[in-house]
Amino acid sequence: MEALIQVFNFLADPYNLALILIGTTVGVFVGALPGLGSVVMISLFLPFVIRMEPVSGIALISVIYCAATYGGSISAILINTPGTAAAAATTFDGYPLAQKGQAGRALGVATFSSAIGGILGIIVMVIATPLLAKLAFLFGPAEYFALAIFGISMLASISGNSMVKNFMAGAFGILIGTAGTDFATGVERFTFGQADLSEGIRPVQMMIGLFAGGELIRQSTKLGQKRTFVAATVAKLPSVGDLKRIWKTVLRGTGIGTFIGILPAEGGTVAAMIAYNQERKISKNKDQFGKGAIEGVAAAESANNAATGGTMVPTLALGIPGGGSTAVILAAMLILGLRPGPQLFNEQPELLYGIFGAMLGANIYFLFLGMVGAKLFSRISLVPTTFLWPMVFVMAALGAYSLQQNLFDVGIMLVFAYSGYFLKRYGYSPAPIIMGLILGELIEVSLKQSYLIYDGNLFMILKQPFAVLFLALAVIGCSSPLIGKLLLARKVKGQASVKS
Repeated sequence: MEALIQVFNFLADPYNLALILIGTTVGVFVGALPGLGSVVMISLFLPFVIRMEPVSGIALISVIYCAATYGGSISAILINTPGTAAAAATTFDGYPLAQKGQAGRALGVATFSSAIGGILGIIVMVIATPLLAKLAFLFGPAEYFALAIFGISMLASISGNSMVKNFMAGAFGILIGTAGTDFATGVERFTFGQADLSEGIRPVQMMIGLFAGGELIRQSTKLGQKRTFVAATVAKLPSVGDLKRIWKTVLRGTGIGTFIGILPAEGGTVAAMIAYNQERKISKNKDQFGKGAIEGVAAAESANNAATGGTMVPTLALGIPGGGSTAVILAAMLILGLRPGPQLFNEQPELLYGIFGAMLGANIYFLFLGMVGAKLFSRISLVPTTFLWPMVFVMAALGAYSLQQNLFDVGIMLVFAYSGYFLKRYGYSPAPIIMGLILGELIEVSLKQSYLIYDGNLFMILKQPFAVLFLALAVIGCSSPLIGKLLLARKVKGQASVKS
């Protein structure tokens, strides 16, 4: 109860309300633009956020994260192009509904489902995060080492289709994290004689390059691409009949989204796909899915927005990112000198209540904004990329330069921009690189501490119950995609034998 009171106190501050209004508007704008996405925009905002008060800065990018997740549904429904990866499942039934002249209905259901899923997911976050943090008080270096390994193991399914490529990208991120001076020994690693690298590669420039710069280069190869646009209409509140059809779907999607979001590295995209497939399996109207089933839109949107709250639980309580956007948010917290984990609840409770309040306010505001301004935001998706992406590039370059007024940082940003482009071109996602960068530091520090505590006998880690549990989960996380493929192949083989 005290947590909810603190959340409402945060929302009562006019300055905080202004941040929520600005962040939500920007987030919906960003989400409605295919290709931009919350990760890119949060990365672009980092140079400004780290100059703000920690509570205000983290609250602002958390709001952008929430609002962009919803905004992706607008372009998914109207132009069959998800504004964010989390809205991919929304295209399956949202666009067919729009083609039938029911765009307003689809937008209304998406807005309603997103808001309800997001609000319920944040309530779970408010309750679950402190409980998980209390459990984390029992953790020592051995447990944090095993937890970080578990987080790395979840790269098997964070994005893309190749588990091997995800792990390779994660390993690349860990390698980048070792650059600079090792403060334990004073040894310089991978600096190549460059004084600017003695403190390591700064995460801000790296993330601006990988996400914003890489996407800019990729979009520049699609300048001639045309989009099929369905005439926009004002979103309509779901009718009583629609509410009766979707209320159970929204609750199921919220539950799935929150649970999947809490798992490190999964996020809204996986949650939306699982919720959509689950709804299709149990629906009485299976034949309508893919042709304009309103339940399909509700399942996908409630799940991906509920996952935004879920992904913040391990991020705040354990310092393990729940997805790509929360990895950038976690990096911003680290840059601001905040170490997520159980101590954060004692040392910076106002930060946590600020994040909770900002995300709750964002979900309430975009419910209104989506109903009133969906038609306007849908037009944003038609902004020519020849104007949009040069502006994004200028913002990226200025952001990288402004931190230290150093052109070397702009060069680092450009290197990672081209790296991000080529990595994505050949099937490697940037998100695992950021996960590796963040978790790699935790692995190195906790392993060194464990080595000292156990007098060089690292096998003592296997005598710690929580450490063994996380390592076992890591093994399961690595092997689950392979097990899934084997089970699928066995099922297909069984069906073939039955037919023959």
